[in-house]
Amino acid sequence: MQVIYNNVNIDVKKGTRVNELLKDAIKNANNPIIACKFNNELKSLNYEINSNGVIELVDVTQKDGMRVYKRGLIYIVSKAFSELYPEALITINYQLYHSMFCDIDNLEITNEMIVKLNKKVKEIVDKDIPIVKKIMTKEEAVKFYEKEKTLKGILQLDLEAKKEVTLYYAEDYYNYFYGVMPISTGILKYYDILKYYDGFLIRYPNRIKIKELPKFIECPKLVSTLREYDKMHKVLEVNTLYKLNKKIKENKIKDYILLDEALHEKKIANIADEIANKKKAKVVLIAGPSSSGKTTFAKRLEIQLRINGLKPKTISVDNYFVERVDNPKDENGENDFECIEAIDTKLLNEHLVKLLNGEEIDAPTFNFKNGTKEYKGNKMKLENDEILIMEGIHCLNDKLTYLIPKEQKFKIYISCLTVLNIDYYNRISTTDTRLIRRIVRDNQFRGYNALHTLKMWQSVGRGEAKNIFPYQEEADAMFNSSLIYELSVLKKYAIPLLKEINRDEPEFAEAKRLYSMLNYFESIPEEFIPSHSLLREFIGGSIFEE
Repeated sequence: MQVIYNNVNIDVKKGTRVNELLKDAIKNANNPIIACKFNNELKSLNYEINSNGVIELVDVTQKDGMRVYKRGLIYIVSKAFSELYPEALITINYQLYHSMFCDIDNLEITNEMIVKLNKKVKEIVDKDIPIVKKIMTKEEAVKFYEKEKTLKGILQLDLEAKKEVTLYYAEDYYNYFYGVMPISTGILKYYDILKYYDGFLIRYPNRIKIKELPKFIECPKLVSTLREYDKMHKVLEVNTLYKLNKKIKENKIKDYILLDEALHEKKIANIADEIANKKKAKVVLIAGPSSSGKTTFAKRLEIQLRINGLKPKTISVDNYFVERVDNPKDENGENDFECIEAIDTKLLNEHLVKLLNGEEIDAPTFNFKNGTKEYKGNKMKLENDEILIMEGIHCLNDKLTYLIPKEQKFKIYISCLTVLNIDYYNRISTTDTRLIRRIVRDNQFRGYNALHTLKMWQSVGRGEAKNIFPYQEEADAMFNSSLIYELSVLKKYAIPLLKEINRDEPEFAEAKRLYSMLNYFESIPEEFIPSHSLLREFIGGSIFEE
């Protein structure tokens, strides 16, 4: 075969493994190499070359590489638990700041347990044990599961598109992990395990400084919101994909859709009650990352506020951009529309103060084509029984509303905080759920294909990390916009769009990862989804559409 690495053509014997072929490049790399791409598809380092292609080595500072690293860490921690406490029922729950929060259903976590666990994990890393992928036919797998009496990876049996069942072995420990794994435990040197609440954290490094663990930032409000939803869905017995698919196959999913929607309505009503009870609150500020469902949330919140005797009025931050000639530039010399300096905060605050004092303002309309504010006689005044609602990426940052006293503001953080796991060891990323929502919405309402959305997603993430996430704990209330069933609905829209991306595109690996994950979901008919559901913001048919 002939492959290309670093723009050099190399003749290779069929069946040669990538880590054998590029042994020196892997050894001499500046950062630890953990995986590779072959023709833009993410592969293990011991991938056998059986066709012509282009090879790219993936290190741990890359997004794909860090995913493999985290997956490997979870694997060795679960192996350590199996050796120390074989009866432990571990769940990998959700991601916090450079950490995975985990708990054990049937054991109380103690400091002594964490000390033993750290010691055992270090032993496993130091031994540099090979992690071997073993493949079975489905017939072999049925016999295996009957013999072992295990559920690890059993959902693979139900997936028609999957012809084989895979498990990963390190010595005699096996488990199922969705996605590429490290080829041995020795690369997973940088980590820490800490007791946290009634569970523990698996801490991992920052991609920029791979040999350092960043200081953990507490986020009690976020944890409380996640735990509330996690507990609710455990009680409803739909906290894993295996259980969700079972409900769909048994035609019981309608009840769970209604329960999930009722949970949303209850939370929105509670937030409206909190606003009404905070008598001095006159400005409701809503912020959250992309595809959190802010528009529908705001509409539903308005209804609940009206029930509380408050009349909502909206004011758009987008109409208060600075003049285009004054817009700050980013590091590439391009207009930076996401930084707070791109907002005319002086004029915005002057108008807010006037409104709160009962005065009338002439509200601007920003002409994005010309890059200027225009005044079209849009007069606005706030009556005593009216309340302002503003939504935007900077709404939790007090610099946006610096002249407004704290007691007059009520801040809401909204995000799609996924609590559904593929199984107890494989979680579904909150970011992945938002990305799939965005791909579907961009196509449905903006005419963009999935490739366009994937190309811009990294830039979106950088803006969120800078402008939204640092301020989330300053919110007075948090709203989790995730729906346990949503990916079963979105798959119908997303998979065809993702499959349009061809192998020549750098985004192919990401597209394949996403549609391969969606294939695990049983489908739910769109007609089951209520017209007021937040999910309608992405698939269409919302009662709030104008």
